[in-house]
Amino acid sequence: MTDPLVLALDMGTSSVRAMLFDHRGRAVPEREAQLGYAYSMTADGGVETDADILVARTVECVRQTLALCPKKEKRRIIGVGVSCFWHSIVGVGKDNRAVTPLYSWADTRSARYVPELAKLVNGPKYHSVTGAELHPCFWPSKLLWLQAERRQQFDLAAKWMSFGEYLELKLFGFARCSVSMASGTGLFHQNKCDWDNSLFSVLPIRREQLNIVVDRQEPLSGMSAPFAGALPELADVPWFPALGDGACSNVGCGAVGETRLAINIGTSGAIRVMVPAATMDIRAGLFCYRMDRNNFVSGGAFANGGNVYAWEHASLLLQGRKAASRRVSTMPPDSHGLTILPFFAGERTPGWNLNARATVTGINLHTTPFDIVRASLEAVAYSIDGTRQLLHQNFPHIKEVVASGGALVHDPMWVQIMADVFNQPVITSKVFEASSRGAALLALQSLGLITNLAEMPSYLGKTYTPDPARAEIYRRGKARYDALYSVMFPVSKRKSAAKTQGSK
Repeated sequence: MTDPLVLALDMGTSSVRAMLFDHRGRAVPEREAQLGYAYSMTADGGVETDADILVARTVECVRQTLALCPKKEKRRIIGVGVSCFWHSIVGVGKDNRAVTPLYSWADTRSARYVPELAKLVNGPKYHSVTGAELHPCFWPSKLLWLQAERRQQFDLAAKWMSFGEYLELKLFGFARCSVSMASGTGLFHQNKCDWDNSLFSVLPIRREQLNIVVDRQEPLSGMSAPFAGALPELADVPWFPALGDGACSNVGCGAVGETRLAINIGTSGAIRVMVPAATMDIRAGLFCYRMDRNNFVSGGAFANGGNVYAWEHASLLLQGRKAASRRVSTMPPDSHGLTILPFFAGERTPGWNLNARATVTGINLHTTPFDIVRASLEAVAYSIDGTRQLLHQNFPHIKEVVASGGALVHDPMWVQIMADVFNQPVITSKVFEASSRGAALLALQSLGLITNLAEMPSYLGKTYTPDPARAEIYRRGKARYDALYSVMFPVSKRKSAAKTQGSK
């Protein structure tokens, strides 16, 4: 086929996006649709949505994208690549219908079952096998919570799966779990590249309740009704298994080897390195998931990113985001006298402490809302820098840092703060939708149209070079940040955090 195309589907935490890419991984102009959706939030920490409504939104998003394409263009589509948010879980009955809501990683209602989980498995050993923490964002504590407090729904579930698998089940009547999606559940043995059998003896789940694990090169085709009627152009097109959005993002921005570190800041944030290897020694303090059987993704996840900036603009009554940003950008580094722990949405990396909350010290009568904003942006950089240093220690081949994500790359001030805090150049990515492009590139490679992902253009933008004087100022600011963190969350307190959460 001349000039084949692939469709990339990116299922994010607040919207679904469908885009068309050419055979070299370049986005086709004006061939894109995006539809938002909402989670229901509950006072006790619930973050859930209706899986079937999300399926309908996803199908409609794809339909709208195809509606933008001429007939000849539609016939050139030879595959669909899928990026999906990691860690979600939904229970599915014997009739292939969801019997529970779709629970987000951010749902914390299972926090009080983490102490029980800690009695069943040894935390450090568990991490060394699964690359996950004893934390409610992963499946084990959620399963304990569902069994105890949602027993009727729990008993109806014949299968447990991620949303990417559920979408595949609805479209094709059959679902598999990719190595990538399985690796983010907390039930996966990373080095055996299969479900961890030892967990089935201590958790309320059987192996047969999980889908078979396949690698990313194994597509499905032959869409079932009514979806074949809704998307006739894709009815017989190979549809590749959903992959974790973080892995896709690294591929999309060109961070596909051990020399390039990727930082993504959207609502939340992450820092990741992709390691080509079949097995790996899982490092303490870092998460470890997979892109496929031959590539690991290691790094840290942060609950606080652009949401900190958004909360402050709304809550501090700053009028005009651009004007406020200009004002904050003129402030000298660490000139506000504040030390902030920016845990407005709790903490994931490094301590995975759900009890962590934002802390501000140093306020006086001269403190302004702009001081708080500037100090918060610097604090988010400090929090990322600790994990960046740990990644450099464990993966010494890292040479470059690439930044992506709407909250970061569209704010030159924040990128410069990152570079100065890191005392390392930060290169911005010109790829606005890195996860979508990553899904497209991986589909193209599976179809045999790309041989080596590392040879694909990275589309890098401006390089932000650290200023030595500012870096020294931030080194002292980071020391205050670390000292405050140690006071607020000492090691003994972090170890007992699960017990504290369980008593509430």
